[in-house]
Amino acid sequence: MRLFANIGDARDHILTAVLLLASVGLMVARQDGGLHRLRSASVVVISMLEQPLSAIRIYRQALLTNRDLRRQNILLQDEVSRLRSAEEQVRELRRLLELRESAAFDHELIPVDIVGKNLTGLHNSLTLNRGQKDGLKPGMAVINSKGLIGRVILVSPNHAQVMPLTNALFRVSAMVQGTRAYGIVSWDGESADELVLSYVPRAVVVTEGMVVETSGYSNQLPGNIPIGEILRIIPEPGRETQRMYFRPFVNLGTVAEGFVVAHMPSAEIDSLHIRYESLF
Repeated sequence: MRLFANIGDARDHILTAVLLLASVGLMVARQDGGLHRLRSASVVVISMLEQPLSAIRIYRQALLTNRDLRRQNILLQDEVSRLRSAEEQVRELRRLLELRESAAFDHELIPVDIVGKNLTGLHNSLTLNRGQKDGLKPGMAVINSKGLIGRVILVSPNHAQVMPLTNALFRVSAMVQGTRAYGIVSWDGESADELVLSYVPRAVVVTEGMVVETSGYSNQLPGNIPIGEILRIIPEPGRETQRMYFRPFVNLGTVAEGFVVAHMPSAEIDSLHIRYESLF
């Protein structure tokens, strides 16, 4: 009896629920067109939102792709740089082999690598990977396929120190190729791209573009080693001589291989010089 009493109490609520369900059913049945329009409107709204969202996704993907491309570009540039360096090294080694096989020098050519550089001041230097054990001695010339690099100053069993052309203390007797005019090559300490040939008589006709080479007159270095190309000529004030500024053939900043010319000054000639100077 108690259960039926509860159902009787809920009669109004049950009737209300049934009526609501019937109303919803009627509304759905009658307003199908309205629901269709609602669905169409929702599709339009979603399509309008999808386009900018898609653009954002494409933009983010483009950023990621661009970053990957930049990374690959850096790696490729590094690889190209290494390949160019290797190519230049192979070319230089070929030129050195051709120089060694030619009859340009009557002396033995000892192959060396430059393993250290100090080119930041007036007293610049280079370090070679060979020394006394390989036959290197102080005073020997260091060259590559383009010309003179410098002169060996100090040696140890396995290494040697070189005074390059761009050292404030470097001096070598040189001449203008094709003439009998000779002077002294030095470096003024200003530009690494210019050397000076001094004490050449004004009477000697010299033009820009002519080659300066070692003369062999000083008993220090063998003759006919190219040094550089004349850029300009300036008469020395109050003297019958002229100064020639020229560009060295060898770029000390990039040079890495070369030869040491196994040439030693004649002890007899040095003795004569000492005896001559002692006369005065």
